[in-house]
Amino acid sequence: MPHVIGEGCLGEVYAACVDVCPVECIHPGEYQGKAMMIINPEVCIDCGVCLPECPIGAIVGSVDENPTWAKINAELAPSFKDNPKITPRSPNDPPRNPANKLVK
Repeated sequence: MPHVIGEGCLGEVYAACVDVCPVECIHPGEYQGKAMMIINPEVCIDCGVCLPECPIGAIVGSVDENPTWAKINAELAPSFKDNPKITPRSPNDPPRNPANKLVK
């Protein structure tokens, strides 16, 4: 079952998850006027290496944990997949959204 990037990533885009993904299923783009990352469920192999890399815990381990954002990830995947890669933010960089907290 593919992993899912949720609302916590909206406007944050730490992108450390991209560097560790062995199948390149994580892509940047814009949603609701804010930058974010998505996981392409057609490509994700459920290896889990991305989970500990997100400093704000925006990635969940299955679609069942966040079905709303699983649907959003799947819908955005075709339009995000060819976007250029981005430079990851430092995991120590404070979250831009005050509702997010660093989990590391």
